[in-house]
Amino acid sequence: MSANQNINRRHALKLSLGAAAISAVPATSQAHGTQIKTPFVVDQTYIPIAGSVEEFPVRRIYCIGRNYAAHAREMGSDPTREPPFFFQKPTDAIQFVAPNKIVDHPYPTLTKNYHYEVELVAALGKGGKNIPVEKALEHVFGYALGLDMTRRDLQRFMGDQKKPWEIGKSFDHSAPIGPIFPVSQIGHFRSGKIALSVNGVTKQSADLNQMIWSVAEQISKLSEANELFPGDIIYSGTPENVGPVVRGDVIRCTIDRLPDLVVKIV
Repeated sequence: MSANQNINRRHALKLSLGAAAISAVPATSQAHGTQIKTPFVVDQTYIPIAGSVEEFPVRRIYCIGRNYAAHAREMGSDPTREPPFFFQKPTDAIQFVAPNKIVDHPYPTLTKNYHYEVELVAALGKGGKNIPVEKALEHVFGYALGLDMTRRDLQRFMGDQKKPWEIGKSFDHSAPIGPIFPVSQIGHFRSGKIALSVNGVTKQSADLNQMIWSVAEQISKLSEANELFPGDIIYSGTPENVGPVVRGDVIRCTIDRLPDLVVKIV
């Protein structure tokens, strides 16, 4: 089989799975001029780029917490501009959702209170450390529509015990996402409607200009704590009225200028 045939076969497999665009790297690779052999194959996560045959390689998934004032209040926090806080999800939490399709999303284990959170996602094409706010948007490759799915009961239980609540946020399929639209095609998102409905009933509705910390500010603040790299993506926070879903529910996410993202809980 030729290299091109192998790539096409892997791409077809990814599309048939209907999940994250994930493919395996070779068991041998070149690093610093030497060939490295590994005992097993490690998967790499990719997100399709709209209008292109290229795919975006995901390095890290960052998420900001409580970035809309009304959502901060409903979660029991003071929405003043205190320093932002971030958490991460594993890259294989990505579940790619193609536009104009309803994709099955599995109800996870260990929870009885599974919540939706619609978010704008910024994908970085350039890295850096201590990035000035006024330069931050130069680092954005593109944007996508995403869901930060949350096992809320586990998150709250761990929080009440003063323990890390990673188990409530960082699990399989917890980061559904649509294709990435390059800035060159779609520009930047400083305002615009963001909304979510369940079974046709609107649950979340706000404007992106209501973020406490803008995308540029998030990039700048994150780069103070960690050096950022191409392939990092940032889930930029959710509006108020997060809530539970059950099997059979259909979630539709919308952001002005991006195609809808639709999943069915199964």
